[in-house]
Amino acid sequence: MSPTMKNTTQPISILLCALGGEGGGVLAEWLVDAARRAGYPAQATSIPGVAQRTGATTYYLEFFPVPQAELAGRRPVFGLNPLPGRLDLLVSSELLETARQIGNGLASRAHTQVITSASRTLTTAEKMPLGDGRQDTEALLALVHQHSRQHHVLDMAALTHEAGTVVSAVMLGCIAASGVLPFGPDVFEGVVSGEPGASPGKAALASLRGFVLGFEAVQRQRELARQAHELLSIEEQLMTNSRRDGAKNASKMPKKGFAAFPQPLQERIAQGLARTTEYQDAAYGQLYLQRLQTVLAAEQQADPAGDNATTHEVARWLALWMAFDDIVRVADLKSRASRWARVSGEVQAADGDLLRLYDHFKPGVPEFAALLPPRWAVRLQRWDRARVARGRQPWAMPLKIGTHRVIGMLALRALAACRRLRPMGSRYATEQALIQQWLDAVVLGLRAHPGLGHEIALCGRLIKGYGSTNERGKDHLLHMLQHLANAPSLPDPLARARAIAAARTAALQDEAGTQLDAALRAHGAPPRPLREQPIRWMRKARAMAP
Repeated sequence: MSPTMKNTTQPISILLCALGGEGGGVLAEWLVDAARRAGYPAQATSIPGVAQRTGATTYYLEFFPVPQAELAGRRPVFGLNPLPGRLDLLVSSELLETARQIGNGLASRAHTQVITSASRTLTTAEKMPLGDGRQDTEALLALVHQHSRQHHVLDMAALTHEAGTVVSAVMLGCIAASGVLPFGPDVFEGVVSGEPGASPGKAALASLRGFVLGFEAVQRQRELARQAHELLSIEEQLMTNSRRDGAKNASKMPKKGFAAFPQPLQERIAQGLARTTEYQDAAYGQLYLQRLQTVLAAEQQADPAGDNATTHEVARWLALWMAFDDIVRVADLKSRASRWARVSGEVQAADGDLLRLYDHFKPGVPEFAALLPPRWAVRLQRWDRARVARGRQPWAMPLKIGTHRVIGMLALRALAACRRLRPMGSRYATEQALIQQWLDAVVLGLRAHPGLGHEIALCGRLIKGYGSTNERGKDHLLHMLQHLANAPSLPDPLARARAIAAARTAALQDEAGTQLDAALRAHGAPPRPLREQPIRWMRKARAMAP
């Protein structure tokens, strides 16, 4: 054995699972080409599926982790078939196909990293029953979790549609981000781009977009997993350190209590914790955890043998609601270096190119009042309502800010720095009160029946968007909580749960709210009250001379 060779060098094994027409063969060629460009030995074999589109096809690849130049003329021995339980990476574009390969014993919790799409392409056996013949998605995901040392589940179909390419390009980006292969993403991008020095065509550019989306999706999940691991490590450190040291660390990382949540919830909660902490500060993240602990305690008391599905939903919608969009948030996002890099990539700006980026804003009274103390905000809003009552348009300040200029960037960063003042603003107080009202309704619903609490928790999806869309969602939610969650006409908690589910579905179907009103009347609740609409006076146009 050459002295440059290690005695632990075993081929890296990868199994690709794709459907007919998804470019699985092209993906295998990309991987082999990338390995050879990087100077690593590689081999690929394929097992064709049925002779029709959507038939499953698998590709087995092996890569030797030592560069060809260090082998001193020696050739590694590759296998033609995967060994049970010894796969290093399993990548699939379809969830059921992933489960099928796991059922064949190819993946193991000790060795295999699994990257799979959450999307489904129904089999013939699933389509034949008169009822719902689909395989249980939750059972398939549980199988992936049980038989993998690390897993990434993402919607490859949505990423493919966004990039305007085929799923093989997204899968390539996922593989590049997995860290399994010993060469970087630039090698993969070079393979997709085509011949060195040649300008990539439209198909290659679309494939590159898909590659980037897949790479970033896996990278985000790996970062969230790392954050969750750090949170658990901090928790353990606080438990083992002295009281003084523990208090000191807690002041820097006020995330104590994360480890108390069940393990299936930790990934989702870690995402919400990262979002709320980044939105405001560590204390705000701690408030997020405290609110979830209250919901979890109520759910476990109401349903001790349950799967904590209500807390899982609340963790999602609570994080989105607590990180509500305001002018401070918009300024922060638009002034980040990552945004400039993204825009530069979208317009394909080369080094030395002059790039000008303008952002248009039109903040009005609601945006300014949101940052003012409640007493001042009320006065400002009263003044604007008086203007509207006189037939004038709501006051607004159109702005055009050049983000490529120092002055423009400083203006946005100064506005983003107002994040420290956000808790003193009127909107912050209003949003927190509404959030607490919703959470109290969830807890009361859980005490009445687990199903009722779950349906109220799902109503968090009504709060979305910006401006009038956001306000309309909150109005719908409050009306449903007032007239359906505790409706005297519906003494049965399950009946109230069905009524809330029907009203929520109706509220999400049309913007005008006509279907919501119909659903409310059908369950004995009053429709939404009519809102005042101002009358705007228009000047009569001057008569044109004949």
